[in-house]
Order: sequence, then structure tokens, then C-alpha cells
Amino acid sequence: MPTETLTVQLAERSYPIHFSDVAERLKVDISNLRASGRTVRVISDARVLEAHPEYLSQVGFEDDEILSLPAGEATKSIEFFSQALSHLAGTAANRDCALFAFGGGVIGDLAGYVAASYLRGIDFYQIPSTLLSMVDSSVGGKTGINLPEGKNLVGAFWQPKAVYIDTALLQTLSPREFAAGMAEVIKYGMLADLELFNDLIALKGLDVNSPELPAIVRRCCAIKAQIVADDEKETAASGGRALLNLGHTFAHAIENAAGYGQYLHGEAVGIGLSLATQLSVALEQMPASNIALTDKVLHQFQLPTRLNEPLKSSDLMAAMQRDKKNRRGRLRFVTMTALGSAVTTDGIDVALIEQLWCKAGAE
Repeated sequence: MPTETLTVQLAERSYPIHFSDVAERLKVDISNLRASGRTVRVISDARVLEAHPEYLSQVGFEDDEILSLPAGEATKSIEFFSQALSHLAGTAANRDCALFAFGGGVIGDLAGYVAASYLRGIDFYQIPSTLLSMVDSSVGGKTGINLPEGKNLVGAFWQPKAVYIDTALLQTLSPREFAAGMAEVIKYGMLADLELFNDLIALKGLDVNSPELPAIVRRCCAIKAQIVADDEKETAASGGRALLNLGHTFAHAIENAAGYGQYLHGEAVGIGLSLATQLSVALEQMPASNIALTDKVLHQFQLPTRLNEPLKSSDLMAAMQRDKKNRRGRLRFVTMTALGSAVTTDGIDVALIEQLWCKAGAE
């Protein structure tokens, strides 16, 4: 029987990830916050609130404590960051306020950065509603917003106090959004868990009702929790937390060049994982046969491995130059020495990256 609670080990800032009886646990925790004299607020998006109209009230939130924002990547912006801060100030939230994020990765990243910034930092809690946010973005304390120049260029490390993973919320998730979440699941197998990767190939598919899903979600959270505990703020000279960005240097460039929202984050990651595998092969770090294996599992879970329509290679390369992982002006990628084993690699020839973009459909 998988554990019902997993702890992210960060000394005095350690926190639990809850996997069972989540709504009941959330209700108790909110009641305890109120009993101790604290106020609570929620940031969500309109689509999640429409899909789960009773969820927040059933666990103890009042309507006037909830800020609803538009769904989509464009909400991770200075405009909505400012709006959320003004909402807290306008409702007289003070330093003992506990801020809850109810939604996917966009809302979690935005609300976390709001919490890190408001009154120089207030507590926040994650209630992820998408597969992608459950297995990845809700855990680890990376918060932030996008700029027109690039994704996640503004943000802070600000760990949540708890994460509540209620897989019942996935029942209303669209097949496209579910597939996008699977890109991060596949990523974990490729960077750290060959057994998980092979299990995914054997499954041939997965949906919200699959009996294997809860254990897979926990497995991904466990991998991330360990990596975050070892290198919380991505300061390791090599490897470390940066490995969680496998495929993401390519993915973030796609999202930026295509315009935020054209691709779901997980769709861009799918293409990025294919390109990261091709790059690893081109660098002679792993055998060429792994390209077909990677593309096979991505296609099994309805993820793209090429651009839907051409993007300018120059735009993609310019976006890459602004990537946060770069060091001393040189591109830095996460590559693999084998499926299930990732490394950070510096000093890659720009011409090689341009060739890979052309193979993926760039012009």
C-alpha cells in the first residue's frame, strides 16, 4: 500500500504532500487555521471553479475569500500578479493570512509568487487540479510569472506549507490537459527512473480512471521531493535540481516563440523530450535506438514530437539565449547518458541545436 503522506525534507521548512482523504484533511486544516485566528484567501481560475463549483465551499472557504482569474498561460503575467496583490491588500489580508492556490501550474506558480512577495512573504498551500501540477509544479517551491521576453523569468523560491493532491479533481480534466500532464510523468522516467519509463511503455495508455494512476502520481512526487531536498535552489554546479528541466530548454523556447497559450506546457515538453533525446544521441551520450523509444512513449500518450506548424529558428534560438540555466553566456542543456539517467551539459555547438530545430519543423 503506497504511503498516504510524503514529506518534502527541507529541515524546518519541510512539508507534507497529502494523497488520501484529501478534502477531509483540507477541511480540518482550514478550520484549524481559522481557530488560531488566521485569515484565508484562495486564488483560482474561472475554469476550475466552474468545473468544481462546490469544492471550495465544502472544505470551508467563503465566496468572498476567492479570487477568480482567467484560465491559461497568459495569466502568469505582471498584470494578474498585480491584480492578485491588490486583491489581498483590498481585502485587508495581513501577515497571518494563508493563501491557497486552487488550479493548475499557472495558478500555482502565480499564487506562490504572490505569497512570496506580499508583505515580504505569507504562507501558501497548493491544491493542484491538473495532472501536470500534481506531479510537478505544485511541489518544490518554484514560483513565478512570465515576461514577453521569456517564461518564468521573474519569480522566487517559496515553499508551500502543504500540498493536497486530490486525484478526484482530475475527473473534469480534458484529454488534452491530461496528455499534457503525462509529459512530466514521462520526463521523470527519462531523467531518474527507468522502471517507471518501462512501465509507461507497457501500459500503452492511461486515463483518469486507470487504477495505476494514483501510484504513478506518488512516484513522480517522490522523485521530485528527493531532488528538491538535495538541491532546493538549483545551486549545484552540475546535475541537481536542474535535471528536472529535461526537455524544458526546448519547451520554453517553443512556448515563447509560438506565443503563450498556443501550446500547452506539457505539449511543448513532449517535443522538448524528443529533442533532448536526439541531442543526447548527437553528443554520443546514448544509443540512437532511444530516439524511437522516446517518441513511441510520447505518441502512446497523445503527445507531439514535432512542431504543429513552423516557427522561426531564429526566434527559438533567441528565446534559448534567455534561458535561466545558461551559464557565462553559453547554452546549458539537460541530456541523458541513458534512459533513466540525466546530466547537465554545457558548451553545445549552436549549429547542432539549429539542426535539431529544423528536424522538428522549424524554418
